[in-house]
Amino acid sequence: MKRKAITFSSFSLFPLVIFSTSFSFASSNVLHRGSSLSVEERDSDTLTSPDKTFTCGFYGLGGNAYWFSIWFTSSSDRTVVWTANRDNPVNGRGSKVTLRGNGALVMTDVDGSVVWETNTTSTNASSLELLNTGNLVLRSPDRKILWQSFDYPTDTLLPSQLLTKSKKLVSSLKGRAFYSGYFNLYFDNDNVLRLMYDGPDISSLYWPNPDLDVYANGRTNYNSSRIAVLDETGHFQSSDRFQFNASDRGRGIKRRLTMDRDGNLRLYSLDKQTGSWGVTWQALPGLCNVHGICGRNGICVYAPEPKCTCPPGYEMSEPSDWNNGCKPKFNFTCSSKSQDVKFLALPNTDYYGFDAIYNNSASFNFCRQACLDDCSCLGFSYRETQRWCFGKSLLFNGFKAPSFPGTLHLKLPVSMVAFLEPIRNGSDPECSAARDQLLLGSSSMYGTIGKRVRWTYLYWFASVIGAVEILISFSGWWILFRKHDAQSTVEDGYHAIMSQFRRFSYAELKSATQNFKGEIGRGASGSVYKGVLLDERVVAVKRLGDVYHEEEVFWAEVSTIGKINHMNLVRMWGFCCEGKHKLLVYEYVENQSLDKHLFSGNIIEWRDRFRIALGTAKGLAYLHHECLEWVIHCDVKPENILLDKTFEPKIADFGLAKLLQRDSMNSQFSRIRGTKGYMAPEWALNLPITAKVDVYSYGVMVLEIVRGIRLSNWVVKKEENEEQEAELTVFTREMKRRIQCGEALGMEDLVDKRLKGQYSRKQARMLVEIGVSCVEDDRNKRPTMDSIVNQLLEFDDEPKLLKSDNENQASC
Repeated sequence: MKRKAITFSSFSLFPLVIFSTSFSFASSNVLHRGSSLSVEERDSDTLTSPDKTFTCGFYGLGGNAYWFSIWFTSSSDRTVVWTANRDNPVNGRGSKVTLRGNGALVMTDVDGSVVWETNTTSTNASSLELLNTGNLVLRSPDRKILWQSFDYPTDTLLPSQLLTKSKKLVSSLKGRAFYSGYFNLYFDNDNVLRLMYDGPDISSLYWPNPDLDVYANGRTNYNSSRIAVLDETGHFQSSDRFQFNASDRGRGIKRRLTMDRDGNLRLYSLDKQTGSWGVTWQALPGLCNVHGICGRNGICVYAPEPKCTCPPGYEMSEPSDWNNGCKPKFNFTCSSKSQDVKFLALPNTDYYGFDAIYNNSASFNFCRQACLDDCSCLGFSYRETQRWCFGKSLLFNGFKAPSFPGTLHLKLPVSMVAFLEPIRNGSDPECSAARDQLLLGSSSMYGTIGKRVRWTYLYWFASVIGAVEILISFSGWWILFRKHDAQSTVEDGYHAIMSQFRRFSYAELKSATQNFKGEIGRGASGSVYKGVLLDERVVAVKRLGDVYHEEEVFWAEVSTIGKINHMNLVRMWGFCCEGKHKLLVYEYVENQSLDKHLFSGNIIEWRDRFRIALGTAKGLAYLHHECLEWVIHCDVKPENILLDKTFEPKIADFGLAKLLQRDSMNSQFSRIRGTKGYMAPEWALNLPITAKVDVYSYGVMVLEIVRGIRLSNWVVKKEENEEQEAELTVFTREMKRRIQCGEALGMEDLVDKRLKGQYSRKQARMLVEIGVSCVEDDRNKRPTMDSIVNQLLEFDDEPKLLKSDNENQASC
């Protein structure tokens, strides 16, 4: 009897042991090697932090899509703070996360395909643990952390989690679960913490205030550590001197800093009683300051809460989705006549950025006419008090605020404006009718007197205007014939106003170039001719090739180039678009292109070579980092570096320039661009094109500047198998070997022999090292153009060494 009881007790305990083990596993914060978490058992197959604050497992939002996530256990909506596969959800059946024997944490879908994995393959990772901080870590047997989720944030920063230069918070896409959105918190290249809208069409910085410089915003860019952290008390501090405190600062409160899907950065505190979140700090008090929030052409208005709307003449591109903004109900072409166009005034409204400053002290009529003459102009913003005129080539970041002092004048078809005017002037038809009746219903006596007064005023005003015109004409005659010096001053002022970016007629450019006789250059995008305009300015006129016959392509190029202005970039004065004739008008640069001097009998002195390398780097850095839109040139080479009379470089040929969607995996080009020998490996490998293609081309060119020969097309033969190999490959391989081994580079054998030793060794060595780093096959190892500028500036004042100095140093 006793034995049966023992036997019975043993069997009865067996399911209890299984249950106990299962319960322990479900509430554990550890997953051991060889174990898995299954999506089918998502309610029990979870990891929980020891203090029960955080839970990790499969998370679903309805439907058959699941993410491996970490969330706050006690929050009412199980708020997610990290997601492994945010852009690649897995199936609700058969998916799992496994800590494999090779030390990698791997997520597989129902078909066994790997959706996500850590970078810990071939390590001795033995366990996956969820810590009280919300950090998911892989540990070795000796408790060393081999991988952690804190290094790969999604949209949320937790207390004690570091935000560094290699990390950023990316919002979720509006209305689309955990997918990556367009708003980012990150450290910019100038070491300042910023918020940026990085959408499919544009990138635009909006916090801190982009109208102010770094110091006016209370930041500094002298600290290069680029690190920020939120502590347990609710205090946030960044290396650029930005800091803030939670309104409920103190210990014992669960907090999170989230890059929200509406573009605002907010600090939240958890209410333990209700499980709800309260905002205790936010970056922007008004959401209409967020760029891109209403998409292309959209306008953010306060009513009184912020909401998106389309301007007159436009409608939503996709109902209920403002990511795609608004689309026009009309179609303008380059051939549209000015009489078919009218401007609709929208007070206190503006679109931030994409400005072509026609004049900073312009009359309204000048501003209006400038926009009419510019086919790419979609409207203009005019500020009466300052007389500021800004033409708009794109309509992004629209907002309406009573405090804004300007008026946006939207370019629309005449027929559409006539239809819209009654709607705009009175939002309520009954109110409009009552207002009109009130104005017309005054007594007949006052009406008659009013008419007489108005006519008398008009007669008086016309007389004054006539007198002023006579006075001006007389003064002009006196200046013209009596004061030759004054005439020059007046003409210079006139030219300064008229020399802004404008539209030329084909006949005007045909006459300027004498029927396109003086060809001075030819490239992939077209031929270039020297010309002289009626105002005696010498210009370079480019006739674009067949690729630009599509107006959409042409205007994409013009809208890019027309907004660019930098001393190391060739200035574009205007364009022509008449049927098949599409031309661009540039400033004329006297000393031709770099290749004409570098690879010929014309010797460029070392001082000029270094200035060319530095100036070109500055121009590219401007395109990549300082433009409102990031631009890739795509064809950097000596032929496209023009030299003015002082040998200051100017980057030319933006025929291949394209707007860069930073970090986008969809940066596709219709055809391979650039020039063989200067093209980065990405082109041939069909990888996404980034600004690093320009860095590669710049590196080839810099090495050619030092050596004075074409590295891009020389070939040599290996002794072993007689295979041909590019001179560039041989040269960079040898330089890397010398640098890695700590050997002297042997500058006397590398620098152009025609200089006869007259160069700066330090500058030459720096250029070689920069050039070698730029032509790395792995684009992630290449430097950025702004970092190259900073390196070169440190050696800008280096004196030119004499030949004897070179020889003495070489012998040391």
